[in-house]
Amino acid sequence: MQICRTTRIKNRMNIMHLNKLVITFSLMALSACSSIPIMVPDMAMQSAKPPTLENARGPLSAQQSKKVLAKIKKDGVETSIFDKHLALIGEVVGSPLIVGNKVDLLIDGPSTYAAMLSAIDNAKDHINMETFIFEDDEIGHEFAMRLMAKQRSGVQVNLIYDSVGSISTPKEFFASLKESGINVLEFNPINPANARKDWSPNERDHRKLLIVDGKTAFVGGINISSVYSKGSFGSSNSKSQKKPAKTDANQSELAGIPWRDTHLKLAGPVVAEFQKLFIETWQQQKGDALAAKDYLPALTNQGNEVVRAIGSTPDEPYSQIYATLISAINSAETQVYLTNAYFVPDPQLLSTLKDAVNRGVSVKLLLPEKTDSDLVFYASRSYYNELLEAGVEIYEHEVAILHAKTALIDGVWSTIGSTNLDWRSFVNNQEINAVMLGQDFGDQMQNMFYEDLTVSQQITLEDWRNRPLTSRIKERAARLWARFL
Repeated sequence: MQICRTTRIKNRMNIMHLNKLVITFSLMALSACSSIPIMVPDMAMQSAKPPTLENARGPLSAQQSKKVLAKIKKDGVETSIFDKHLALIGEVVGSPLIVGNKVDLLIDGPSTYAAMLSAIDNAKDHINMETFIFEDDEIGHEFAMRLMAKQRSGVQVNLIYDSVGSISTPKEFFASLKESGINVLEFNPINPANARKDWSPNERDHRKLLIVDGKTAFVGGINISSVYSKGSFGSSNSKSQKKPAKTDANQSELAGIPWRDTHLKLAGPVVAEFQKLFIETWQQQKGDALAAKDYLPALTNQGNEVVRAIGSTPDEPYSQIYATLISAINSAETQVYLTNAYFVPDPQLLSTLKDAVNRGVSVKLLLPEKTDSDLVFYASRSYYNELLEAGVEIYEHEVAILHAKTALIDGVWSTIGSTNLDWRSFVNNQEINAVMLGQDFGDQMQNMFYEDLTVSQQITLEDWRNRPLTSRIKERAARLWARFL
């Protein structure tokens, strides 16, 4: 049974890599005109306005908003996040900061899937699901069975899956979902004959979003795939027992390695913002009319977390998530901790990180030592030298395939979502992130980051300069493809 599962994973990875390679080359001509992702050019010139917060009943007064932020700020470190950043980014992004939410941090696939399946089983009205990858494997079948069961019970299920991300999943798999009554929408079909809007094959839906009854939302980096079946923490994955590093590991070697990812479960007024993003995508893709359900129910406060929902699309003049992250890093005064699966930064992000170090900010990057894409791996490493020389600390996660996309700034500003730190996420993909403000959640994020560091190796400038010539050649070659990855 294990051999069969390993073979399936190996085949899936081989197919995915082949398809990605074919699509990358075929779309190069279309991608060549993509511009560098930028923030609003005059952001620094905008007048900073005190941020206004909202709760379940609507916008808070300026005095109420100030009181909430002052409470968050009271126990935190000295930071410009609450002044400079929040005052500017609210104008740029447009989505509100919402109070009264409960946020649960979910680490790795097993805990995330357990929470998601429990929410699905308890759905009463509808289930809206949006995912980049929906596999035809053990996990995929488990989700499919649960979703079809709820559809047959009268709960409307609406599913969006990405055409490229799920390219290795047989059409028959989705056909069975449709036959059960589930409303299935293929995002931006590769086949132009099936396109429902202007055909743009390079634009992909990389979001991972699940909303149940309009009251509970799940957001993060985890797809629907059996590669997440194992947790990445545990005695079997301790650093002392890890396998030797294999930067050129083939897919069969990767098959038995756990995946490290991070997800969120949210309840409270902010769920409505994620619901609006789902409905907006459905309408833009011209999906069949959604069944009449209570998609935006009256919501009540469920906790004390302040959360902003941010969705980016290629149709915008700039990536809202990118603009938010750059602004937050520019406002950092003590620490910038970034964990990311695919790090292929543009010049502005590089400059922002180096400027933060020059201000005395501790900048740490946690990146993969094992990956499902050698090309991205070496392109990422091509930036190490200039970052290390600037004083940025770089760590590589050694016991799992790192797929998480998180950030923690000054211990009080956190984000988790689907966005990688690469050109594709900033220019071509639909992405979704949650931003959390507060020391309590920040402490959880920091503990998780430090836990990951215990199974990671720090890359020093001295060691880096002694790396093999073959690695340098691969890095230079991969760097040429940075904008297409």
